[in-house]
Amino acid sequence: MEPKNRRILGRSIDERPDVVAAHEEFGHWEADTVVGRRQGRESVVFTMVECITDHYIAIKISGRNSAGVSEAMNQLHKLYGERFAQVFKTITADNGPEFQNFSAVEAWGTRVYFAHPYSSWERPRNERHNGMLRAYIPKGKSIEHYTDEEILSFADDLNSRPRRVLGYHSPEDLFDSFLDHVYAC
Repeated sequence: MEPKNRRILGRSIDERPDVVAAHEEFGHWEADTVVGRRQGRESVVFTMVECITDHYIAIKISGRNSAGVSEAMNQLHKLYGERFAQVFKTITADNGPEFQNFSAVEAWGTRVYFAHPYSSWERPRNERHNGMLRAYIPKGKSIEHYTDEEILSFADDLNSRPRRVLGYHSPEDLFDSFLDHVYAC
């Protein structure tokens, strides 16, 4: 039973277009954070997964707060520039405190949705990929021990692995094809 005291931070996942759940269109993402140590204020990893290609983004941020998530999103916006809203059509996040200002991303043309509180199964790809990231960053180990480059290389390694569910293509290959299409338009 879902607790009634947690409010959804913005547009509910219930309002998300059916095309997102059907996995028929590229550009729909799930977002979360991976925490090292629970005590104290330290770096965490901001993660996103594209729902068709399984392309995984992992960025070390300053903390599990909205400022850290904004840092990561600004990096991505700078990277993709005017094509940002084509690459990131929708993003579905949880209701953690780090996403309290996440709806600001909509100013760039991306629709943001929030899963129901305590409903991690509504973002299964992101949860699965965060579990795979734990092979590199064990639970309880401080993320401060890893450089930004190491975090990026962990994501690169995951993206380069061919997957049966992707017809033995790698997420990297599929995402590169998606980007080729975006930039050709």
